Amino acid sequence: MEYKKGGRLIVKKNRLLVLVIIAMLSLTACGNESKSDTSETKTTKANQHYPLTIENYTIAEGGGTAEKKEQVFAKAPERIVANTRPAAELLLHLGLGDRIVGVGGNFGAPDKSVEKEYSKLHILSDDYIGKEVALGENPDLVYGRGGLFDNADWGVGTVDTLNDMGINTYVLESSVTGATYDSIYKDIENLGEIFQVQDKAKSFIKELKDKEEAIRSNLDSIKEEKTFAYLHMSDPNEVGAWAANGENFFNDAMNMVKLDNAFKNEKGDGQISIERLVDTDPDVLIIPDWSTTGGVDAKTLKEALYKNPKLSSMKAIKNKQIYAVDYNYMFGYGYNTIDGMEKLAKEMYPDLFK
Repeated sequence: MEYKKGGRLIVKKNRLLVLVIIAMLSLTACGNESKSDTSETKTTKANQHYPLTIENYTIAEGGGTAEKKEQVFAKAPERIVANTRPAAELLLHLGLGDRIVGVGGNFGAPDKSVEKEYSKLHILSDDYIGKEVALGENPDLVYGRGGLFDNADWGVGTVDTLNDMGINTYVLESSVTGATYDSIYKDIENLGEIFQVQDKAKSFIKELKDKEEAIRSNLDSIKEEKTFAYLHMSDPNEVGAWAANGENFFNDAMNMVKLDNAFKNEKGDGQISIERLVDTDPDVLIIPDWSTTGGVDAKTLKEALYKNPKLSSMKAIKNKQIYAVDYNYMFGYGYNTIDGMEKLAKEMYPDLFK
């Protein structure tokens, strides 16, 4: 009897084992089917998404006004050359670091949130790069600041030249004439479409808009804008004022912190004499911070301006209203301009950001 009972037990155990194996095989099959479905779904979505046409820009050799030009993408680019640091950092926020094969213009305040990822990128030069350097990386997309799309030594090649070679281009909308900070959001949206990372693009846009709203909210009690002038200088002994009259992106960013360019409607090349500067007498003076490029530090420039007898009658001098802003925050035409504006707002109105 014991043997029979034992036999029955053995049979039951064997049956149980068979059922377990069948269940495991079923799960494995489902898993493989799921993976297969996911892969097929991605392929199907890609086939439906591309070819993708994005309305972008071309700029004539030697500069000039950007003209609209479509870019057709047969697939998501895999080898990107970014012509400035901020342009590369934007791609990192979209999870595209593994597609960046080269970066030019490696200067300016770093974005701490992607600094680790940025340190792994292939830096082509600390300065702006030429076309041959860019082409040496065999890119399928050359991307970034519009003014650097030129065949000059400092340019990555014109849009038309690169397109004729079968290379896609993307000129940041934030860097063309008439751009505002809102142009950044359009750029991120476009990049999300080009690389099919729409969710990451939406998330990053929200992050930036939240920052912008926080700045505006904190400054809500400031009802009148202050006037400012931009002093483009790197030598403490040479005061150089520039109207920045064609720099709409720069002027719009400054409006975010309740600053209005006193010379925004200036005609001509925008060079402002010291006499005009003193006579106009803006409330605030903005100077570039060159510390991230190894240039003269802001403290030295400020001290020289405060001591300059030609400027002594200005209210910005009397009221100690000189502020330094990293060059990339002003003229990098990047998303991180918002970081520069936040820093400037806190420096100008510390009590409103406690």
